[in-house]
Amino acid sequence: MKSSTQFRTIVLSDIHLGTAGSKAKEATEFLRNYSCQKLILNGDIIDGWQLKQYGTWKKKHTAFFKTVLKQIVHYDTKVIYLRGNHDDFLDQIMPLKVGKNFSIRKDYTLASGTKKFYVTHGDVFDSITSQMKWLAYLGDLGYTFLLWVNKFYNQYRSWRGLPYYSLSQQIKGRIKQAVSYISDYEQKLTELARARNCDGIICGHIHQPAIHNFDGIIYMNSGDWVESLSALVEDHDGNWSLLYYTSDVDEDEEEKTLTNGAKTRIDPVLSVQAD
Repeated sequence: MKSSTQFRTIVLSDIHLGTAGSKAKEATEFLRNYSCQKLILNGDIIDGWQLKQYGTWKKKHTAFFKTVLKQIVHYDTKVIYLRGNHDDFLDQIMPLKVGKNFSIRKDYTLASGTKKFYVTHGDVFDSITSQMKWLAYLGDLGYTFLLWVNKFYNQYRSWRGLPYYSLSQQIKGRIKQAVSYISDYEQKLTELARARNCDGIICGHIHQPAIHNFDGIIYMNSGDWVESLSALVEDHDGNWSLLYYTSDVDEDEEEKTLTNGAKTRIDPVLSVQAD
């Protein structure tokens, strides 16, 4: 290893490369700023659904994978790519191992200090996605339309000097049924971790970054790189937190205390939060 890494583990999910809503440049910038021993790409990294229909693969999407390869070369980073529902085309080739540092698989068990975490994208417990794929595609179209509206609304907000606003997150947050779905999803995933004799679950899929504790089982969701621009990170002492990418951090604020008591410096383009 040529130099020490800043984190032991970084988990990214739901980047949706190939779509107009993907924040590919921001995700690439994130990996250029932070290094790790283990990088887990936890599903929906490539959006095969939209690429089949109306998505477009661009240079900035390729740049993300080039940066991942640089992590392997410069830091000997081990990369685990887990299949999500939008990159289900990986079913045709997985499990696949390329060299000693890159593998594609369905799920993964991660050792973190004295704890074990079951890592999965999370779509296996989404009955709409797994049993009624045509309805999931229809929902994806509506979500894409919301992102399209949100793009132009935020161009207006930027012109007014206002911060980014997520329209779809606000809509989901105000709908009681959506809130109930998220709660049920979290409970089901923690039950899965318990069934796997693990201390916690690490997932993505629902674009809702979170760190919770359910009856002794730790639930962690890495969020997404369409709206939240978030990642889960583990330091070398086994502490986990959520890292958010933002371009408007107050540079006078140098550090923020996390719930686990640890402190971390805020980068000029990145802020750290944990609930």
